[in-house]
Amino acid sequence: MTFEAPVESSSAAKYSTDLQAFVFVLFFAFGGITSLNDVIIPKLKALFTLSYGDVMLVQSAFFAAYFIISIPAASLVRRIGYMRSAVAGLLTMTAGCLLFIPASSYGLFGLFLLALFVLAAGITTVQVVANPLISMLGPSATASSRLTFAQAFNSLGTTIFPYVGSILILGSLATVDPSTLSGAALDRFRGVETQVVVHTYIGLAIALLLLAAAVWWRRQGLVEAPASSTPILRAFDLLGRPRFAFGTLCIFLYVGGEVAIGSLIVSYLMQPNVLGMAAEAAGKHVPFYWGGAMIGRFIGAYVLRKFAPGKVLTSVAATVIGLLLISANTVGEVSAWSLLAIGLFNSIMFPTIFSLACEGLGKRAAEGSGVICMAIVGGAVVPLVTGHAADMWGLKQALIVPALCYIGILSFGWFARRPLREPAPYPVVPVA
Repeated sequence: MTFEAPVESSSAAKYSTDLQAFVFVLFFAFGGITSLNDVIIPKLKALFTLSYGDVMLVQSAFFAAYFIISIPAASLVRRIGYMRSAVAGLLTMTAGCLLFIPASSYGLFGLFLLALFVLAAGITTVQVVANPLISMLGPSATASSRLTFAQAFNSLGTTIFPYVGSILILGSLATVDPSTLSGAALDRFRGVETQVVVHTYIGLAIALLLLAAAVWWRRQGLVEAPASSTPILRAFDLLGRPRFAFGTLCIFLYVGGEVAIGSLIVSYLMQPNVLGMAAEAAGKHVPFYWGGAMIGRFIGAYVLRKFAPGKVLTSVAATVIGLLLISANTVGEVSAWSLLAIGLFNSIMFPTIFSLACEGLGKRAAEGSGVICMAIVGGAVVPLVTGHAADMWGLKQALIVPALCYIGILSFGWFARRPLREPAPYPVVPVA
């Protein structure tokens, strides 16, 4: 049997509070684990003596899962329901974490990429479940507040995990230059150094198993109705709508730009003409970038009630472009903090682009949500391009790549500055 949205029931009401707590934890977990990539990148770059272009394959392997897995994950939810799909996603995440063990044993960069892809496949499944589920667990009148609260948990994860990860992973970054080693000596060196990564992800695997067991235990607390037989690929015809298509492109550009900047922060701050920090100290600055997004969401929630979303989007995109230009053309503290401040202005972009793109879709808003989630694959493409630009021109000059992304976002904000005549009766509030 296939399933769709849960129906009202005394059982669902009884466990609603517990299920909400589980979903909040899911948001915290997948947000935090995703942000750990920013810490792993400088570690793997040093150990495997990779170029920026090569090490950005970390993000490519990770975010490619959104493009490949989103539709199969949605089909899985329709077949087995939300709670069982959440467990499947958590177990897949656990498998991805455990794949770091053979990756370390063999000392192969390609195996790390495979582990990250499997981990991201699980995260994608969990997100496909969590985004609509949190809005269903309670009265429709308070759905927006629950979604905002869930976003805060997501941002809390992206703020805490990089700081802890910097201590656990980058704190042991060796002073030995791997480029001076070869053969068995290099293999032994990589095996020892990657153990800190393995230990971190084994700890995450244990936590994910416990969370999966808790969700499985409460799986009967949600009553779900049989799903309709609407073909899931039908949603792609929405790309024929200019506003929706432009918005989908901007999700691609936004996630790509945000991830590219986050991926380079540690290496950027380590530059002598910026802060000249050691890896661990630079890694501890990553939470300022993601923490700014958490603070900005609370500020943005107020601002968006006072001003047109399209105009707000145009303004923050213009501000980010200005900050990128300042960072690229200055040195020291100014260069560092202008880059880190971008997180504050990134905060409202994903939900604002999402809602503007879905405006006017009506009952097809859920279909549009699935298509837009696939555009998160921008996190696989833009960082890779940025990395190759850094290899050719340097880190500061490579900031032109995310700047071009934000120019596209600015254009969409101006394009969508006026509401459509037929506003959507079924509003969508996404969670990044």
